[in-house]
Amino acid sequence: MGFLLALVRIYMLALVVRAVFSWLSPQHRQNELYAFLHSITEPVLRPIRNVLPAPQGIDLSPLVAIIALQILSSLLLGL
Repeated sequence: MGFLLALVRIYMLALVVRAVFSWLSPQHRQNELYAFLHSITEPVLRPIRNVLPAPQGIDLSPLVAIIALQILSSLLLGL
């Protein structure tokens, strides 16, 4: 159970780092770290974006994903 909880927390960190990258200029998003983060987070974020509209162009999908992962963490801790 501890391993799964650690994976969830690492994934949340990946989502936060990807969100920070989105605030930087586009040339910063051309490095290998961003490409890796994009490849592991996009499969989760894309379905959220398809359902959740972006108010005023703000992508809230990382926030929704992090909240869902927090709930999952709480459930794992409760088991």
